[in-house]
Amino acid sequence: MKITKAIIPVGGLGTRFLPATKAQPKEMLTLVDKPIIQYIVEEAQEAGIKDIIFVTSFSKRSIEDHFDRNFELEFRLAQKNRKAEIEQLKKINKLARFAFVRQSEPLGDGHAILSALPFVENDEAVAVFFGDDVITADQPVIKQLINNYEQYGNPVIGLRSVPKKEISRYGVIAGVKIDQKTWDISQLVEKPEPDKAPSNLAVVGRYILTNQVLSMIKNQKPDKSGEIRLADILSNYLKKGKLHGLQFDGQLYDCGNKLDFLIAQVEFGLKHQDLGRQFRDHLKKLRL
Repeated sequence: MKITKAIIPVGGLGTRFLPATKAQPKEMLTLVDKPIIQYIVEEAQEAGIKDIIFVTSFSKRSIEDHFDRNFELEFRLAQKNRKAEIEQLKKINKLARFAFVRQSEPLGDGHAILSALPFVENDEAVAVFFGDDVITADQPVIKQLINNYEQYGNPVIGLRSVPKKEISRYGVIAGVKIDQKTWDISQLVEKPEPDKAPSNLAVVGRYILTNQVLSMIKNQKPDKSGEIRLADILSNYLKKGKLHGLQFDGQLYDCGNKLDFLIAQVEFGLKHQDLGRQFRDHLKKLRL
């Protein structure tokens, strides 16, 4: 079946960005003039995704509001004849059809996906995004994964090479390369020490999960901490099925990391249609 649905878990507390995230979701932090989550939704829309299921928590109401219409704001803008801003706002809630489901408890990323499954048919494969990763690419990264899934028929995870000193921040794969960018994965290792990592290929927050993987989530038991982890589910799936990794083309900004977030602010600012030139001129004047 063609992939037309995406699940985006956004229930995390964003503690790395306190105090900024005390009263707003980390996904609503902005890169220049758009929240992080909108960049991710736009990637999904550009790849042909029609339905997006957000898995939220009690503190994430502003995400739902962002992708809904704000008639009062549109009315005020109309009074001032600000047509461009009105059209910009109207496009947001037309990016996809949105559904919102609350994760009853913070019981892991696998549990978040499980919470969204009532919206997914039994024979469907779905795209999964995690809300920290903004990726710029000529072709949307999730579309690159969809193409790989359509070619091979297996679940796919996004991969990128990372420096050895950073490897302990990520899930890492072992496997065999079967074409220029595709790996047949044999092992997933969560946050290994650099000298014990099986490769320098780290898992990025983009996935295509088939109905076989999704059915395993329904039966997965929590780990010792009481959480259901997607990494554990995929490791169990490897015992009986093929899992592919794709080294995608694109520039990743891990916006859950403060330094990467600051770098993204600068680079997105330089590319901004209205502000880029003035921003570049200002940066040239700084004594660094």
